[in-house]
Amino acid sequence: MPSSASLTVTVAQPVCAEPGRPDTVSVNVERHAEAVRAAGTRLVVFPELSLTGYDLAAPAVDPADPRLAPLVEACAATGALALVGAPVAQADGHEAIATLAVTGEGATVVYRKMRLHGEGEPDRFAPGEKPVVLELDGLRLGLAICADAADPTHAEETAVLGIDAYVASALYGPGAAQAERRDAHCRARSTAHGIQVVLSTSAGPTGVFPDSSGGSGVWAADGSLVVQAGTEPGELVRAELTRL
Repeated sequence: MPSSASLTVTVAQPVCAEPGRPDTVSVNVERHAEAVRAAGTRLVVFPELSLTGYDLAAPAVDPADPRLAPLVEACAATGALALVGAPVAQADGHEAIATLAVTGEGATVVYRKMRLHGEGEPDRFAPGEKPVVLELDGLRLGLAICADAADPTHAEETAVLGIDAYVASALYGPGAAQAERRDAHCRARSTAHGIQVVLSTSAGPTGVFPDSSGGSGVWAADGSLVVQAGTEPGELVRAELTRL
């Protein structure tokens, strides 16, 4: 693959359906599908637990769940790969906070969160065992979920595998202090390893959180900001990632 290899990415922070509704996942899937169609890019990245909202009581989502069909169809129509978040069950009986890769062929679990946060996450979920690199159109994308990206050692463990971009799905709380923390994490991961950083983080209410930061964005390999969304849910921002 030539060094000029690139792909377009959209970071999405969709409006999240209220938790506990029988149709929460279906409503969120429809909103994800709308975002994929509006994005028109090869890669679309969504926040942590985006299909359920950040609700640690939400049932696990099966990648073969027929409710995902509208999102699969949107990816088929646009040629996109969507990275979405959900709790999932594992073959060993444990559950994980996961990233699913959705294409026109269906959905698969591609990454499980390694750095569980707070008291609630470890009470229910098992941590992922190792970093993951997803290859897409000649670029190597290291995957992260929320607290993974807040821990410098996770990026170190992932970057050593050889990556062009560090792609994180997250949730940060509202307010200036959390926004500063969010952006500092992204700049630090970028400059420490000379890699591009992609962050999709929730905006507005999500699950049990009445508000969250927004500010999804893309940072260049020198730590400079390429593009960033505001604080409102429903925003999409786009950038081009290049092979480093």
